[in-house]
Amino acid sequence: MKKTFYHLSHTDLDGYSCQLVMAQTVHTINSYNANYGAEVMERLEEIIDTLKKTKQEATILVSDLNLSPDEAKWLHHEVRKLNEAGWTITLTLLDHHGSGKDSAVQYEWYTLDTERCATKIVYEYAIENYGLSAGGWLEPFVKVVNAVDLWKQEEEEDFEYGKVCMRLISDARELSRVMFANEDRAYKLALLERAAMMRLVPDANILLDEALHKMKKDFFKNGVDDTLDNLSTKHIVALLGTKRSTMTVYYKGWRGFLCYGLGNTSIIGNGFVTAFPDFDFIVDVSTRGTISLRGHDQVDVAMMAGEWANGGGHPNAAGGRIQGFKEQFRYDKVKRQIDDLLSDKEAMPGKLPHKIEN
Repeated sequence: MKKTFYHLSHTDLDGYSCQLVMAQTVHTINSYNANYGAEVMERLEEIIDTLKKTKQEATILVSDLNLSPDEAKWLHHEVRKLNEAGWTITLTLLDHHGSGKDSAVQYEWYTLDTERCATKIVYEYAIENYGLSAGGWLEPFVKVVNAVDLWKQEEEEDFEYGKVCMRLISDARELSRVMFANEDRAYKLALLERAAMMRLVPDANILLDEALHKMKKDFFKNGVDDTLDNLSTKHIVALLGTKRSTMTVYYKGWRGFLCYGLGNTSIIGNGFVTAFPDFDFIVDVSTRGTISLRGHDQVDVAMMAGEWANGGGHPNAAGGRIQGFKEQFRYDKVKRQIDDLLSDKEAMPGKLPHKIEN
């Protein structure tokens, strides 16, 4: 029977490989990723909030992340409350980090096995419980992840191939994980799947190492070849365009587009304001609160940076740093912060809309 999963996993090779495994089942998978720290609770809260909006039968699956006793207690309590209110939610955690021992002994849904990487645990669990077919191209890849994640150098071929796969994930930074969570994950899983299918060819680690750049280009290519920077920029600008209704900000009558953790603002920002001239500026905010603004001969973004963050620069390219900015892991919370900031700045006396003087 087809089931619905809300799958939270880590942001490294093992974490994404767990999601690659689950993607091979027949079930409906809603995926999330988190690094350790505050982001884990943010994602768990996001999953619970989503479940509250629909009374569907579902399984919360957590992989390659150990939960602290407080996190596990909170999650257990929230799932119990939903079930008491009429939901049908099951909870499964599959992990291999020994630091989760205190939580594992308290809850029957918490599986801890330090002898296997999380990908191997999920793979074998899915065969037993979720109808996953064993073998094929996936099984050799699971061995690769297990060898490199547990640092089994004696399994030389799998270990060396795993090292290249680790870099595949760490270097796949073209898409913002906060702004484009689903697209970023799809990108990484597409690269991983291609890598998995190459595992058994001779000199696989060398061939994969040489193929990575082309694999990235193939993902972003849409019929016409170009440099990776240009291909990914075009792809990202198109993605930004699809999110205009939810990522628009206003300041003194000027219309802007708000990015978070986008990076490469010079290329992507200029590409965006060129492709969408109905926007007067684009601003990218980093996790530390630094801002990078780009315009196209409409509003003086240097003056804007000065008003927002005591920054400055050029009329079409400027930056600064917002004092007191709080790092977020969800775009909606970033936008709320920036909307509040702009509202406060707009209300300050003596500030007038400004246009670039030709």
